[in-house]
Amino acid sequence: MIIKEEENRIEQLREVAGAMMAAARTAPKACGVDHLEIASLFGADELHRLADAMRRIGKERGGEFFLRDADNIEASGGVVLIGTKHSVRGLDCGLCGFPSCMKKERLSQPTPCVFNVNDLGLAVGSAVSVAADRRVDNRVLFSAGVAARESGLLPGCSVIFAIPLSCTGKNPFFDRAKK
Repeated sequence: MIIKEEENRIEQLREVAGAMMAAARTAPKACGVDHLEIASLFGADELHRLADAMRRIGKERGGEFFLRDADNIEASGGVVLIGTKHSVRGLDCGLCGFPSCMKKERLSQPTPCVFNVNDLGLAVGSAVSVAADRRVDNRVLFSAGVAARESGLLPGCSVIFAIPLSCTGKNPFFDRAKK
């Protein structure tokens, strides 16, 4: 039996996405508290919906990079989403610029806790290292994360990053044309 690489490419990307999600979940967390939400998107319909949301945001806000990044989402084989829920740690550390967690919650729109965002960064780093180890092209996109948040893909998350994945002869996330 001969199995050509193209025949199981998406299956391989799903395997890598699963390992990336595990790496994100097990990345270190401040105070040992996990506020992450992690998911993956596969299938042309799901990817197209996310890309459409990005294009809408780009047109509404004048962000040309949203349009460029939407093309990257559609060129990908799948996307891993990693977000942090909006919550406070109750440390009253002031690192976010507010004197206390309670005051921050009263005075601001949902400003993410610095520790949650740091945990998110560690999780994203762990996830992309898995993709790199498996030689799967990827890129961290905040633009697709904004669209995922506004589309309600990870409810309760205040910050989301998206990591599109590709296994093709040319990395679609490199040498990207400006729009």
